[in-house]
Amino acid sequence: MPHHALEITLTRPLPPPVLHRAARLLPLAANHDAARLMALVAAKTPQRAAHRLCYRLGTRLPIDVITTHYPDADHSVLLNVAFPPAVHAALTADARRARQNPERFLELAVRQALAEHADRETDRLDRAVSQLLAHTTPAYLLSAVGHALTRLPERPTP
Repeated sequence: MPHHALEITLTRPLPPPVLHRAARLLPLAANHDAARLMALVAAKTPQRAAHRLCYRLGTRLPIDVITTHYPDADHSVLLNVAFPPAVHAALTADARRARQNPERFLELAVRQALAEHADRETDRLDRAVSQLLAHTTPAYLLSAVGHALTRLPERPTP
């Protein structure tokens, strides 16, 4: 049976005793503050693996989101979110009005939000490059970008 790498995002960091008790039920790897965990779960599908993880640990840990750690063949990741009852009811009602099941409705909403974010980021970068080109030549700008990329910053600055 294949194993699936699942990433667990918690609503709050775990104290060491709670993490050790949970790790006895299912082997877990924690990040530095135990707010994110990794687990390998044996199951035929990623969906089944997430379900198994929820069944084993759902009542013992403050799980916020479970995702597959690696994309599938379609470059998608499974996103398993436990919504509060009021949010779940609203999502279900909106999906019903759109004549979709809640999973498909949420998938389309997330895809649309990601596409809008990508468009905004492209526009922001286009404006920034245009502003830079107003004060230099394309050759100097390209050289500066190449130099900056060789330094590989830890994270982009806003």
